[in-house]
Amino acid sequence: MGHAEVQSIHVHPVKAFRGFAPRQAVVEPWGLTGDRRWALIDDGGKVVTQREQPRLALAAAELLTGGGIRLSAPGRAPLTVPVPEPAETVPMSVFGTKVEAVPATADAHAWCSAYLGADVRLVHMDDPATRRPIDPAYALPGETVSFADGYPLLVTTAASLDALNSRIADGAHAHEGPLPMNRFRPNLVIAGTEPWAEDHWSRVSVGEVLFRVAKPSGRCVVTTVDQDTAQRGREPLLTLARHRKAGSKLIFGQNLVPLSRGTIRVGDTVRVME
Repeated sequence: MGHAEVQSIHVHPVKAFRGFAPRQAVVEPWGLTGDRRWALIDDGGKVVTQREQPRLALAAAELLTGGGIRLSAPGRAPLTVPVPEPAETVPMSVFGTKVEAVPATADAHAWCSAYLGADVRLVHMDDPATRRPIDPAYALPGETVSFADGYPLLVTTAASLDALNSRIADGAHAHEGPLPMNRFRPNLVIAGTEPWAEDHWSRVSVGEVLFRVAKPSGRCVVTTVDQDTAQRGREPLLTLARHRKAGSKLIFGQNLVPLSRGTIRVGDTVRVME
């Protein structure tokens, strides 16, 4: 496949908020250090994402030493939120999976609620090693995940985005393209592959870290949210439905589960092991 390497790394401290792109990141069994350890829940305990609240695309969370975060959003003064002290957990649900989480401070709930104009609470995953098993249909015993949609890491390739954008350019909503990769909110973007090469991977190494490919990533309406304006369009779902449908799922990217720990870096070589 030529020389494939890591083009960029993305960490999203709060699920559905804007992330940041470090030059390197530590891989833990449940995902990149600091990735999606925080999330918003509604008054019924259900996770809140850009599906319900596209304006979350404009809210940012910066990761602080020790795991706390600094929140910022248009029209709001920034707020620093420490990791909560061990406390009573609250039940929440991430797409039907029940998870226990620790609530943040009252001022964090108020900040997030005021920004969205909705009653939400900010919660933290205190122990990612035990709180949330991966879907048993695709997991090995003991594998867990943060508040990510379902798996520790999402990988995409630059070549597949180029191929998708050329299809969008030929479609009825060509004016929406070309789309940037942030529509897909990946953790790892790989350069130097053929388009759709990732469909055929089952194990890959990134630098010193080995991953297994659990399953393709089925995409949702969040991909239609412009991450810079929070406006919704029709793409890429229209084009994925025409060219990348597997059963009822629209596929872009692959879900990875780490098989070892280590640090990954921009520029690391990516090798397909099988």
